Amino acid sequence: MQSPETTVDFTGQVLIAMPGMGDPRFDRSVIYMCSHSDKGAMGLIVNKPNRGLRFGDLLEQMSIETSDETPDMPVYFGGPVEHGRGFVLHSRDYVSDISTLEVSPTFAMTATQDILEDIAVGKGPALAMMVLGYAGWGPGQLEQEISQNGWLTGEASHALIFENPADEIWPDSLRRMGVDAVALSATAGRA
Repeated sequence: MQSPETTVDFTGQVLIAMPGMGDPRFDRSVIYMCSHSDKGAMGLIVNKPNRGLRFGDLLEQMSIETSDETPDMPVYFGGPVEHGRGFVLHSRDYVSDISTLEVSPTFAMTATQDILEDIAVGKGPALAMMVLGYAGWGPGQLEQEISQNGWLTGEASHALIFENPADEIWPDSLRRMGVDAVALSATAGRA
């Protein structure tokens, strides 16, 4: 049994919102955890595209030149904190000259403009997702939400995050855990 002062590190995993989450911004959300420590946690929602906002639109707003290599990809709502700030969750085959957070052996996150410029001309990572905003928790807050049946935790994979349509990420993350979404309960309890 774990002692109360021991914190499980969810960095590099996904949080899967349980029914009855209580916060509509996180309803059916899957969050890739970029960092988690006793000081708090930060993650990016990976299954909520901003309807009507595409990557090219964002580049245009930032006066970044596009090319024939610019991918036509959606921009996602990454969470309610600093929703005007951009982050790119991507494969580890790219490292920014300025700053890249190497989250796990297969995922990295970059929040500097150079990655957008590189993606626009076909020199970015093989797999990438652009998000605006992030989800954040203070010390102990995430652990409390998990203990109150707010989140399940699961393994992250490129297939789950980069290959699924956005509306399939939540049910697929549950299927990968052997959980039927219909059987989930919004009520916590003890056996």
